[in-house]
Amino acid sequence: MPIRVGRCAGFCSGVRAAVRIAEEAAQTRPCACLGPLIHNPQVLARLEEKGVRIVESPDEVSSGTVVIRSHGVSREVIELCERRGLTIADATCAYVVRLHRLAAEASARMPVCIVGQADHPEVRGTAGWCAGDVYIVDSIESAGRVPLLDEAAAVAQTTLPPLQYKAITDALAERVKRLVVYDTVCLATSRRQREATELADWADVMIVVGGRDSANTRKLYETCKERCPRSLRIEGPEELPEGLDPARDNIGITAGASTPDWVLKEVVNRMNDIEQNAPVPQLAPTESQENENASFMKDIEATLIPIRTGQTITGTVVQVTEDEICVNIGYKSDGLVKRSDLVSKDVHVGDEIDVEVVKVNDGEGNVLLSQRNVVSRKNWDALMTRYDEGGYVEGVGREAVKGGLIANVMGVRAFIPASQLSQRYVEKIEDFVGKTMRLKIIEADKSKKRIVCSRKIVIAEEAVAKKKEAWDKLAVGEVVPGVVRRLTDFGAFVDVGGVDGLVHVTDLSWGRVKHPSEIVQPNQEIQVKVLSLDQERDRIQLGYKQTQPRPWEIAEEKYPPGSIVSGKVVRITTFGAFVELEPGLDGLVHISQCALSRIAKVEDAVEVGQIVRVKVLSVDSEAKRISLSIRAVLEDEAFMYSDDIPGESLGDETAYTLSDDSSDSTSDAPY
Repeated sequence: MPIRVGRCAGFCSGVRAAVRIAEEAAQTRPCACLGPLIHNPQVLARLEEKGVRIVESPDEVSSGTVVIRSHGVSREVIELCERRGLTIADATCAYVVRLHRLAAEASARMPVCIVGQADHPEVRGTAGWCAGDVYIVDSIESAGRVPLLDEAAAVAQTTLPPLQYKAITDALAERVKRLVVYDTVCLATSRRQREATELADWADVMIVVGGRDSANTRKLYETCKERCPRSLRIEGPEELPEGLDPARDNIGITAGASTPDWVLKEVVNRMNDIEQNAPVPQLAPTESQENENASFMKDIEATLIPIRTGQTITGTVVQVTEDEICVNIGYKSDGLVKRSDLVSKDVHVGDEIDVEVVKVNDGEGNVLLSQRNVVSRKNWDALMTRYDEGGYVEGVGREAVKGGLIANVMGVRAFIPASQLSQRYVEKIEDFVGKTMRLKIIEADKSKKRIVCSRKIVIAEEAVAKKKEAWDKLAVGEVVPGVVRRLTDFGAFVDVGGVDGLVHVTDLSWGRVKHPSEIVQPNQEIQVKVLSLDQERDRIQLGYKQTQPRPWEIAEEKYPPGSIVSGKVVRITTFGAFVELEPGLDGLVHISQCALSRIAKVEDAVEVGQIVRVKVLSVDSEAKRISLSIRAVLEDEAFMYSDDIPGESLGDETAYTLSDDSSDSTSDAPY
């Protein structure tokens, strides 16, 4: 009896892509996956060996890369990863991404019914993208518990059997007047379910391979069980029960979307071994049978690929030992790869690798292979392509030598002269050992497969590109953020996105400024206005005071007549003293308003640099004039004399006001 294997069995494209993304992420930095990447213990074990650990929340990850599994996550989880500064490797299945988008768009207009398992990560993640009311429906019975609604949208867990989805949405239609049903079931799931149904109708025994926790595998098994009572659900070949007889029964084999190809192959191979090892009567071959056997062997030999030294072949790992691995390359003998010739030591049975034939026969009938030669050649070709295109490469410093640094660039030895390490003189080349750098190939020796690289050129070119980008973003009249880099007597240089501009000392404040340090300090973040751009002369003129209101524009509001304020005497003339209320805003205290009594000159009452309290008499913003009075403040604060003072009683209480006309008898009164 034949053994049939479903064509759609095993990894779907989404799961295959998720595994690839996780493996690539683990190669460069610490890597964690938010929950099991897929529901398959064998795959999870392999990923763990490669450095992908499983966490339940981004809070458990301090740095590195977080892999979003194929089931997807909620919007809140994505935002949490971004806030923690984590690198996101999004392995969400394309069908799940579409499911999230449809659910989010629909929830903005109406309630959403998500058909699937309430505790499934895909369903929880989808609910997290909805803004309005969400109802999780996992059966026809739970559909009957949805409240009566005028309208709603229905979406399905991507691995839900299509017939089950239709039955549940039919039940929902009785509770919702207008039900919009979106077809979100994965096409691969539909094909796998349909194929499993056909296989189960044909088979006497159905074997469903997949993880215990896989909802997809469980539903596949339930579908097969309905049509083939002798259906088995296993995780691997070791769980195959005794008594299976392919010679007697039709045996169908399928697998869930999270089942890797190599596990499925092991199950199929085990069943084939059972079929081929079935006991048969031993009879002496006839002449015609011998001819058939000879012809059969010729046919087999015709299928064997010819090999030659230096040839590159793709083979499958069939055995792994401490010293070497055995690879099936489709030749009459398997090939051997020494551990020293492996690029990656993490090789497992079932892996496909590219190898180069080193020897067709090592004297014992073995084919000697090398993986390192293939990778080195590919890397060299890739480097030469970058060299021709003038592109950058990434290298890691390995050893400080006389005159420079030896680096590893994609497995190729590279030399970086000391003069090409930095734009400044490098005292300790050892500081670059172990450091990852972006480099540019400046020389290549193809015969020795050695290259000379420069980090200095990359820094210079990146600076030019960054500078051009910064210039392109600037426009006259715009207010942009900047960082004060250095101060001079004539102004402050401010970094505005990669280029420096000058804020002249006269543009720092509306008032008088002797030195920029009075207004700003190095490394201070400020807002500046672009006053002019001259890219040919590489000059940018910026203004700091232009980002602040002119003092005279708000003078009347800030200093209303009658208010008392403090100011600094900044200049004295024959007719009065100028008092600075704030930078750029001076008021005049007329000589007649400088003191309580008449004075011959202003210096008799105040001096430059003195802080005085003044009363605002009037403000004329258009004429830029403010009249101030020291005398008015003193009058307001004059003492009230009590009639209890001997010889001064003029009633119950008399107030003495001192003025310019005060007699000599009152000129000595305290004030």
